[in-house]
Amino acid sequence: MRTDNPANHRFQPVLATGAGILFVSTASIFIRFAQAEASSIAIAAARLVIASVVLVPLALVRNRQDWQQLSRADLIKGFFSGLFLALHFATWISSLALTSVASSVVLVTTTPLWVAILSPLVLKEPVRRSVLFGLVISIAGGVIVGFGNTCSFQQGGFSCQGFDFSGQALLGNFLALFGAWMAAGYMMMGRQLRKKLDTIAYTALVYGVAAILLLAVVFVRAEPVFSYSTETYIWLLAVGIFPQLIGHSLFNWALKYISAAYVSLTLLGEPIGTIILAYIFLKESPTPLEAVGAGLILIGIAIGSIERLRRVNEV
Repeated sequence: MRTDNPANHRFQPVLATGAGILFVSTASIFIRFAQAEASSIAIAAARLVIASVVLVPLALVRNRQDWQQLSRADLIKGFFSGLFLALHFATWISSLALTSVASSVVLVTTTPLWVAILSPLVLKEPVRRSVLFGLVISIAGGVIVGFGNTCSFQQGGFSCQGFDFSGQALLGNFLALFGAWMAAGYMMMGRQLRKKLDTIAYTALVYGVAAILLLAVVFVRAEPVFSYSTETYIWLLAVGIFPQLIGHSLFNWALKYISAAYVSLTLLGEPIGTIILAYIFLKESPTPLEAVGAGLILIGIAIGSIERLRRVNEV
């Protein structure tokens, strides 16, 4: 496929983020199966290690000179991007064991909000009004999806169960919010580095850093990573390949061509993919609130994409 047509650089990133959503949406399904034996930190480490094992050797062959030409400031950005990614996975996956899935989803879904707030300050990238408007609608949809499993209309009233903001759950809620902050930092660091590195060079660098950091935590905690069943290793392999190696790499590719705010907006489509996959593989039917929230997310993403697609048609 030729990529020298200016329209391609506007339209292909939209397709890439759409495909990325589909692959990333598989994460929660695979993680749920893997959590039968593996800890949250071990799962986070596994997904980064598996992706790094594939990408780092490839980058050493193809992109060694690109790495060597990076300035000290660029290497620092690469380290922090990997650190943010490692912290995002470690805290978000850990939050699922401490608080309700609803609370975790609602809080981690705020990632695009922090990207939109910080992008003008950190990246000097103004957030387009269409993206901002779509962001507000999609975040509202994400919150509704988060409430979908615990809230319902009963006897003419609206009631919620499962949202606990005390004790252990409070720590879980904070970890989910912290995971959203770290994901925002990862997106913004990636936006800067992707201007200098191609997809393989950047993802290999960042995934490698994150993998090393998470492996260090696993080692310090003496996690029993060599005693899982074959089935658990299969789920860990799936987490590393589909949502991480393919899904996140597609988002990283798109960061070279479109703003961090827009990429983070499209990430809000993940709950929709997760709902669909949960229905297919886990036989979990979406609640009416989840359906409404999913619709709002799609509307928000469409609104955020209108201006970009309009500019494609003008080329």
